[in-house]
Amino acid sequence: MQTQEFLGQVQAKAHLATLGEAMRATRATLETLAERLGPDEAQHLAAPLPHELQLLLIDASALLPERFSSIEFLLRVCAREGVDLSESTGHARAVIEVLTQALSSGEAIDVLDRLPDDYRGLFPRGGREISRQ
Repeated sequence: MQTQEFLGQVQAKAHLATLGEAMRATRATLETLAERLGPDEAQHLAAPLPHELQLLLIDASALLPERFSSIEFLLRVCAREGVDLSESTGHARAVIEVLTQALSSGEAIDVLDRLPDDYRGLFPRGGREISRQ
């Protein structure tokens, strides 16, 4: 998947007016996800993505994963994106849905398994769409 295709899907799912807005939502979500996962998992997650999106995950990952709830995750995305919380929550869910589609089911399961259960609500259908093969 190319960057433009990824952003186009985010734009459509989040009902955003421009690809620039889709990029802002994607950056906010991926950078926050990288902070939560840490550098090793962020690099693993970045591998199947286009180079420009890989950099968002790799550059934002800390030395150690930070532990924060899904509520804190959404608040951080909101602050980064600069829109209200209800909007940024919808945007984050759209980015995560497109990200999940870009990953193999095994990679998506790895991400879900590294996050607390309260994050499942951010994934399409609570992560139930991701099949365990």
